[in-house]
Amino acid sequence: MIKFQKYFRLLASATLLFSTAAFVSSCQEEEVIPPAPIVSAGTEASGIPGAKVNVTASISAPGGLKTVTVLKNGVAFDTKTYADGTTADNYTKEYTVENLAAGASVNFTIIATDAKNQASTPTTFTVKVTAIPPKEIVTVRGVLTGNISWTKNKIYKLVGFVRVGGDTTDVTPAGVAVGTLTIEPGTVIIGDRASKGTLIIQRGSKIIAEGTAAEPIVFTSERAVGEREPGDWGGLVICGKAKNNLPNGVGQLEGSYKGWHGGADDADNSGSLKYVRVEYAGVPINPNQEVNSFTFGSVGSGTKMEYLMATFGLDDSFEWFGGTVNGKYFIAYKGLDDDFDVDNGFRGNVQFGIGIRGATQADQSGSNGFEVDNDGQGNSREPYTSGTFSNFTLIGAKGSAATSISPLFQNAFHLRRNNKLKIHNTFATGYPNGVYIDGATTAANAEKGELVLNNIVLAGVDGWGTNGFGQGFASEPRGFAVRDVNTATTPAALAIGTQLPSVWFLAQKGNKIVPNYVNTGISASLFQVGRPSFAIAAGASASIATGGSTTGLGSFFTAADYIGAFGATDWTATWAEFSPQSVVYIK
Repeated sequence: MIKFQKYFRLLASATLLFSTAAFVSSCQEEEVIPPAPIVSAGTEASGIPGAKVNVTASISAPGGLKTVTVLKNGVAFDTKTYADGTTADNYTKEYTVENLAAGASVNFTIIATDAKNQASTPTTFTVKVTAIPPKEIVTVRGVLTGNISWTKNKIYKLVGFVRVGGDTTDVTPAGVAVGTLTIEPGTVIIGDRASKGTLIIQRGSKIIAEGTAAEPIVFTSERAVGEREPGDWGGLVICGKAKNNLPNGVGQLEGSYKGWHGGADDADNSGSLKYVRVEYAGVPINPNQEVNSFTFGSVGSGTKMEYLMATFGLDDSFEWFGGTVNGKYFIAYKGLDDDFDVDNGFRGNVQFGIGIRGATQADQSGSNGFEVDNDGQGNSREPYTSGTFSNFTLIGAKGSAATSISPLFQNAFHLRRNNKLKIHNTFATGYPNGVYIDGATTAANAEKGELVLNNIVLAGVDGWGTNGFGQGFASEPRGFAVRDVNTATTPAALAIGTQLPSVWFLAQKGNKIVPNYVNTGISASLFQVGRPSFAIAAGASASIATGGSTTGLGSFFTAADYIGAFGATDWTATWAEFSPQSVVYIK
């Protein structure tokens, strides 16, 4: 009996163990798996190119949200990860509508995964690209006074001579109305061709035109793509109250359009220009009296100027008539006459500038990189034209010996009529002549050290004459790195003291003459159409990447140890436009 009781107890224990194991196994087999995440895309969005819209979705993940992955037209756009325990989210990500055609769609595919690595069914959020509404064209005429604002959501059309301020006589009347014109970044201003539209900032008034690298302010032709020409409108004129060397200290700008300038305030403030382009300007006011792209009449040092570009102008790209204004980063691109014209006692500081010429675009008066006078007669009037320019690059028309250029091209530097300009750290090539120190008074200023050329590199063109500066061609009779004779029918010898100008030039600090510009490291693209490369090639035998110095030039000047306008940084990037003929401005 005892044996049977023991047997039944053992049997019961075994049965209990078996039942427990079976129960545990059954529980493991019946574990509940949470459902996969569910993603619901938000309402479809739309916007014009440049608009910001939000990509949205609602997400539920009972098993714990792990990641959300978003693809834009099949390409990775965004990934978001989540902390343990997160089971839901209202996803939002900002998207800037790209420059796509109206009606185009951008599809965002949204997928969520949970802690069990279960993925949701892909869901699509769509952004529709809508057409950019045409901008309102606002016609502007006459005299503007008070505070005026121009905004980028409109286009402003200059009809006739548009003046900011009413100072239009040689003597400023008491109580004359003044104005301040403020222009928003990205604003486009067009000039009326028929009425010679021109913007003139009169004495005592201001322009605040501060664009950005991403949104420059553009003054341009009213004409359509493919139809634009130099001289389609006037240009941008600023008249200030600083000193010049005109009789009585006051003068009217060329063309007699009441652009009176001059006074006694060298610190005068006419406002600020930054990231501003002027295209297709230079309309003749009278025969042979064109407006420059940028005209600065006695502008004072209180005025700010940086990142300015003159493109396809019919006259000079930049001209200073007296004044003391300082500036940096100037581009003169394929203008007709001179790139940088300096007159009437200009005494400011200018650093970083480039002039690039077209092969056939030259003026009947003769086209130069720099053209510099004390005044039109070469008088000894004070203040002298004695400003300081540093780190300029002058690219003439002659890119190769085979390139045919206008015989109206003259000099990289035409220094004449008793001026005392100072030029440092500057490179020039592609002109028939490099330096022409014209006239006895100018030569005397050079001998006394009042006209300064330091760290100047002149480069010739391979195979162009015997020295790379145009000798040997009947249609191009000039050709000197530094002219030792004048341009008379029977040339007369020139001298600086007892030296030939070419000997004097090479005796100045850091000056060089290089037979072939290729050896300087500049890019051949500077002579071609479209955006060039400004990088200086490494390893060039006469590289201009070194050899410059701004020591002693004053606190205004940025330290630079290279020759020319460019070191390691291309300061034209983003804001400068080298193919404006193809840009659609009115849309």
